[in-house]
Amino acid sequence: MTSPSTAPQLWVLNVVALVGTMAIMAFVAVVGPVVRLLGLADWHGGLALTVGGVLWMLAARRWGKLSDKVGRRRVLLISLSAYAVTYVLMAWSIDLALTSPPAMALSLLILVGSRALVGLFYAAVPAITAASVADQVVPQHRASAMAKLGAANAVGLVAGPVVAGWIALYDIAWSLYAAAAMPVLALLLIAWKLPETYAGNSSGNKTGSKPGQGSGPVVGWLDARLRLPLFAVFAAMMAVAITQATVGFLVLDRMQLSLSEGAKTAGYALTAVGAGLICSQSLMMRITHPPERWLLLGSLLAGSGFGAVAWLESAMPMLAAFGLAGLGMGMVRPAVQALTANRVDAHEQGAAAGMVASMQGLSMIVGPLAGTLLYRIAPGAPYVLVLMLLMLLAIAVWRYSSADTIQETPGVSP
Repeated sequence: MTSPSTAPQLWVLNVVALVGTMAIMAFVAVVGPVVRLLGLADWHGGLALTVGGVLWMLAARRWGKLSDKVGRRRVLLISLSAYAVTYVLMAWSIDLALTSPPAMALSLLILVGSRALVGLFYAAVPAITAASVADQVVPQHRASAMAKLGAANAVGLVAGPVVAGWIALYDIAWSLYAAAAMPVLALLLIAWKLPETYAGNSSGNKTGSKPGQGSGPVVGWLDARLRLPLFAVFAAMMAVAITQATVGFLVLDRMQLSLSEGAKTAGYALTAVGAGLICSQSLMMRITHPPERWLLLGSLLAGSGFGAVAWLESAMPMLAAFGLAGLGMGMVRPAVQALTANRVDAHEQGAAAGMVASMQGLSMIVGPLAGTLLYRIAPGAPYVLVLMLLMLLAIAVWRYSSADTIQETPGVSP
């Protein structure tokens, strides 16, 4: 194992995370216009995103466990090949449908089915890239390395919709073709530059790290070692999903804006979150702290930002609050990944990273539904829920850190 600065493959994993996230988020930018052009109902677009999220949730852990058994590079090549082929077929099918719209049922099948398969194969990317980082980086440097991976994801989260939206001004189908080229780029880069690694061993030699070796409980949903990381990623991604689902309505209703001005302001709010993510993860790359410390600080900052959004009514303070929330969220995700990696054995890294990715998929399903239902009660209600989740997370991290300190103190019984 090495530090982030001396592990040569890490930049490849960061690029794979970047382009994989750009591709998956590009669809989000064009799904609305595609639905309208195909003559479908607005909720059909939400159905496509939800089904993709379900398959993402169900597949991530399985991809991670498979990479523990047969190697990270091999599974990434398989999943990205399928991801690229599926995305090309989705772009081609939607292109044909836009040119000559078929029956509504067929249009819906094309939209939902292709997006579901994209979610199925993309699920391998966040799980295996995180597990690969854990394989190669010593525990004290994992938070920094995961921050680099998180920054790549954050850039992809912002850049994907922007690039797709810009291309869609000229041709919507071509924005999907451009997105389909991104997993192809990742595939070529992996085949060219990424050596094979196995669970807990970056040398490419399976000796000493075969699946099933080691002691302790098998990684599962009831594994006590993963309770805090799984709750943390659920709370964090619920915050993201709720924001994405409600911010457009919030700025319209709170600020009494026109539709065009509201869309622009909502875009500014999401950009502020993305900027906060990138800033905090850049900070984490340079400062070495235990992941528990970053997780506590991040949950407090993000909770403060989202809590302020619940009551603010003017544009600039609200954008500042979203920026503060993004700053905190940027600390939470890498800390969760590092904490997960530190809590399990070498041969369990893929399965554990897959469980974190599965929990992310679950929150992306539950979050929009919970957010929109609470919004009907009051515009600030979804953000109060986020505040409560993040404060519960802060308390859990504090208790977890206190318990570890007691256990490590000589002569003190827990």
